[in-house]
Amino acid sequence: MKMGKLNIKNLKKDQLLIILLVGVLLVIIALPTDKKSKTQEEKEQPSVQQAAAVSSNSDETELEQKLKKALGQVEGVGKVDVMITLKSKGEKIIEKDQNTTGNVVTETDSEGGTRETKETNTQETTIYAQEGSGTQTPYVIKELGPEIEGVIIIAEGGGDARVVQNITDAVEALFHVEAHKIKVMKMK
Repeated sequence: MKMGKLNIKNLKKDQLLIILLVGVLLVIIALPTDKKSKTQEEKEQPSVQQAAAVSSNSDETELEQKLKKALGQVEGVGKVDVMITLKSKGEKIIEKDQNTTGNVVTETDSEGGTRETKETNTQETTIYAQEGSGTQTPYVIKELGPEIEGVIIIAEGGGDARVVQNITDAVEALFHVEAHKIKVMKMK
């Protein structure tokens, strides 16, 4: 047998099997092991849109349940069902460090005229709060709640004008919604 050339005819079955297993082992090692299949990742982590929809729906549901509970205790309303739609799901206002520098340049020309030029530069930097785990999150100074677009209330007492007015007044006071965005109907 000559060195440098592999003669397959002269190899034994055991040697062929070993070469085949080494090749398979090299292929397995070369494959990335930390990546998950796309479907498995989607199952484990919902998309940003799904998370926003769940958050928005939970805000609506929470507000609906609170309003339903409150209205259910009012005399004359009876059994009640509530639907709320949101215009926006709220907003977080974060703290920013603002650095402003200014420069004023006064020029005088040969004829005695003066010209003044003002230059202002402003830089904003977001302030972060560091958590115990070492992650940084923006420092929130104010959080605005969700903005309500409209409210529908279906109540057993929805046929009585006095009850309808009481319900409308309550919703206006709670959510700062105009009266034309509130609809009270009689339950069948």
